[in-house]
This record gives sequence, structure tokens and C-alpha cells, in this order.
Amino acid sequence: MLTLDAKKPSQDIRLGRVLVVEDEELIRETIALALNEEGYEVLTAEDGRMAMELTCQFRRTQDSDAEPVDLIILDLMLPSVNGLDLCRLIRHEGNSVPILMLSAKGSETDRVVGLEVGADDYLTKPFGMRELIARCRALLRRHRNNQPQPQSQVLSFQEITLYPQECRVTVRGHEISLSPKEYRILELFMSNPRRVWSREQLIERVWGPDFMGDSKTVDVHIRWLREKLELNPSNPEYLLTVRGFGYRFG
Repeated sequence: MLTLDAKKPSQDIRLGRVLVVEDEELIRETIALALNEEGYEVLTAEDGRMAMELTCQFRRTQDSDAEPVDLIILDLMLPSVNGLDLCRLIRHEGNSVPILMLSAKGSETDRVVGLEVGADDYLTKPFGMRELIARCRALLRRHRNNQPQPQSQVLSFQEITLYPQECRVTVRGHEISLSPKEYRILELFMSNPRRVWSREQLIERVWGPDFMGDSKTVDVHIRWLREKLELNPSNPEYLLTVRGFGYRFG
């Protein structure tokens, strides 16, 4: 008989809702317990068909008060509907929920196939719980950072005005030309005035978590932005350096 177990987090703060799809009961319950102890709400399904019914249920109730799943931990080898087919179905329906695929198959070909059908990460059995928790956190953080943020019609600060829907910027009444990266940095700064951003945070938000270049590229783009925004780039009024921490706007 198919079962679905829902475990409430032991902490008051909801970190996320995780669906664990695993046919081996010991592994399924161990993962659920570890996630629950970290503060996640956990649902479990023992085969692909139960998981498919559950994801369909969330799709039907997406406009109601039902909370969707934030992350799916999906075993590759499942009865009824295997993990690859379930992953394909989820992506075919336009669902971008992060998927961490688990498998005893650790060859490069198996990992590539799993990633190509839509998985966001791949973990080979046996694995440590600390690594699994860390991967879950990383996937959730990346997914949330990539979600579109509500934007106001116009962002303004003193003599700088940014028009998000038009992707253009004016300074002291004159439109300036910015590269895509310069524009995204400025938009991020103006959406979060006075917040200090480290180089690493700017790279993750603007270049993406897979960026492999030198973090000094942030300094270069900040210098270019200052030349276009500041009356005196050597003594900036807008893009300020917070020594030892990073940069802030305003």
C-alpha cells in the first residue's frame, strides 16, 4: 500500500517543504529525520506513482492555500514510475522546483542523463547526511535567488533614475549606456539601498553561482559604473566602498 508521511519541522521557522521520493524505507526515513531535525517540513513518497499524484495535487491547488513543495529529493530507481520519467514529467509541466537526484549509479553517463532530463544536482549512494543537507540548502538558496523580484515602475535615488521595464538609466536627466552586467549591478544596488554587498554575493546574484572567473571582475565593473554615474569617480557619492566588507549604494 502506498503511503505519504508528512512531518512538521521541530523549529518555528519554516525553512522549506521537501518531498523525499525513495523506495528504500530506511533511506527514506533517515533522510526525512535529518531534514526534519534541520527545520524542514518533510513529505515522503515510496514510489514514483505516489510522487506523481502528489505533484499533480499541488498543481491543481496552486491557487488555493496549499503550500507547494520547495525541493524534491528523487531516487533514480523507483517502482511504478522511475525517477528519470518523473523528472521529465515535472519539467514538461513547467515546474521549476529544484530536484536533487539520488542513485547508486555513479558513472558520468548516469549523472549526465539525470542532469539533462531536468535534475539540478546528482548525489551518488552511499552519501553522508551532512553533504545531502548542504546540497539541499544550496539548491534552495540558488532557486530563491533566481526568482523574479517584484519591481516598482521606477527606481530613483537623488539624480539617478532606473526604469526596470525599459532597462534604461538616466543620470542628471541624461540617459547613459550600461552593459548588461553594469545594469544588473545598479538595479540590485538601487533595489537594496545602503545594503552592503560582498564580492561573492554580487557574483552569485549578477554572474550566477556557476561563475568561475576572478572575483576582481566585480571591482572592474564597479569602477566602470562609477565613471558613468559619479561626477568625481575618485570620490564617489553613490557607489561606496565599505572596506573589508564590499560595496553599498547611497
